Amino acid sequence: MRIHLALRRHVVPLLLAVGLVLTATATAHPATPHPVPLRVATYNIHAGAGEDEVFDLDRQVRALRSLDADVIGLQEVDVHWGERSQWRDLARELAHRLEMHVAFAPIYSLDPAPAASGPTPPRREFGVAVLSRHPVLRVRNHEITRLSTQGENPLPEPAPGFLQATVAVRGIPLDVYATHLDYRPDPAVRAAQVADMLRVMDRPCPGRCPAHLLLGDFNARPDAPELAQLWTTLRDAEPGAPTFPASAPDRRIDYVAAGTGTAIRRAWTAPTGIASDHLPVVADLHLTRR
Repeated sequence: MRIHLALRRHVVPLLLAVGLVLTATATAHPATPHPVPLRVATYNIHAGAGEDEVFDLDRQVRALRSLDADVIGLQEVDVHWGERSQWRDLARELAHRLEMHVAFAPIYSLDPAPAASGPTPPRREFGVAVLSRHPVLRVRNHEITRLSTQGENPLPEPAPGFLQATVAVRGIPLDVYATHLDYRPDPAVRAAQVADMLRVMDRPCPGRCPAHLLLGDFNARPDAPELAQLWTTLRDAEPGAPTFPASAPDRRIDYVAAGTGTAIRRAWTAPTGIASDHLPVVADLHLTRR
């Protein structure tokens, strides 16, 4: 008994001292989780047609597969839109053939032409999409200012087509925003769209906000004044090469823009030939747990 008590008198203080040292060490050097790698891309698929205006979805599947991306933002996506894309659902078909999850946000959703007989055809839709190897947890289709291409004498007004797809990347929630900004020379609508997108992306979140990034065809060069506000909160992945037109690109209008919780490692413009009239931008990122 005396031996046991003697040992306790020496061992207990020693254990307490070790515990204090370990606690102090953990406080001074908290555990830092390893960043999670993620390859992302953005690609305007030109409704399935190449720069030669030939609809060839096999060619685009090969181009998309060659990117080896985990997440891809797509623009000019037809869903039962018309003859130019053979009335096919390009969003679902590309996802199926690439074995990826899909989120689609229509910019236009129009009534189909009446069928002479048989079931009612599906709605004619055109918009943006996100393909993801990781599960899609939630999809939202936000409105931003648009100048419609579907009517005469349109006025700028709120319209859908700004996609927010929340995906789960190895336990990290990531908000992937996909967009397609106005193509007309007057920058006023694009400037309004940038302000609208920032308001959506800056909304408060319950608890911790997910990491986020913005993918899209902005229809403006990086130094365009209407994009300046974006670069106050997002980082341009800067692939170092133009993206449009595909066969002889002379300007960059396609972007991977990294937001909170994402770090850019490298970016490049992928050589996919004339599978579309744009070239895709690809970027390797790191996600950090927040």
